This record gives sequence, structure tokens and C-alpha cells, in this order.
Amino acid sequence: MSEPINLPPQNGPDAQQQPPLLLNIQFTKDLSFEVPGAPEIYATLREQPRIDLALDVQARPIQEGQNIFEVALVIRADAKAGDGTQCFIAELTYCGIFTVNVPQEHVEPVLLVECPRLLFPFARNILAEVTREGGFPPVLLNPIDFVQLWQSRRGQSSGTA
Repeated sequence: MSEPINLPPQNGPDAQQQPPLLLNIQFTKDLSFEVPGAPEIYATLREQPRIDLALDVQARPIQEGQNIFEVALVIRADAKAGDGTQCFIAELTYCGIFTVNVPQEHVEPVLLVECPRLLFPFARNILAEVTREGGFPPVLLNPIDFVQLWQSRRGQSSGTA
């Protein structure tokens, strides 16, 4: 289990009134579910499909110079039968609008670790529901270590710089 990020207290008269992280709204920005081989795939599929997952976290400011950000959890699930036949493709972009009141050096880990951690259970549920409603066993994502994901991304970007 990853350790939470401890944020130092902010100074100033408004510091006591503003939480360090506020989730203003969360929403499904994009959802796609496709069964390219329907209806035949339902009659020919004999085993549990193999599912390849891809996950990305994206963050961007809503307005430059503000402390309000959109954080997107992008998930793609590609399911194939043992013979390579495409069963389904599910793509989900689940977003939150966050107000971040932390020192500048803590903004990146808050946006790329704490924010997706809050969004993940809801995105996981949507993906499970849409695959179940699509006629397949629900895709149940294992918990994601967003700290490790963020650290590996930082390692990749510093390695290419």
C-alpha cells in the first residue's frame, strides 16, 4: 500500500478555510463499448477472453494561473479470445474537476496520484457495468498504485530529457 503525501500547512488568513484538495465535480467524459464480432462472438466464445488493459492519467489546468484542474483517468480494455478474435473494446475517460490549494512543488503529485485515487473506484465500477451489460463477464480492475505509476512516468520523462 502506498503512503499518502503529507502536505505542509499553508500560511495566511485563508489557509484554514481552504482544504488542500477539493473535488468539485466528477463525470464520464467519454465512454465507448464496441463488440466488433457481434452477434457471432456470443455463440462461438467458449472461454474467458484475455483482457489487455491500458491506463493513463492526464491533468490540465482549466484556466491558466488558476488552481482548478481537470484530471482524467483514461482506461482502455481490449478483450480477445484464445484464437485472437476480438471480443470487445471498452474505452473510458473519467474526469474530475479539482481545486488544488497546495504549494507549487506538491501540485504534480496531488494531480497525478491523489486525484486519480479518488476517481478510480467510480471508473472501475463504470467499466465493470458496461462490460457486463455488453454480455461479457464484468472487467474488475485491480487496485492501481498511482504513486508507482507517477514515479515510473517521471523516470521515463527524465530519462528522455
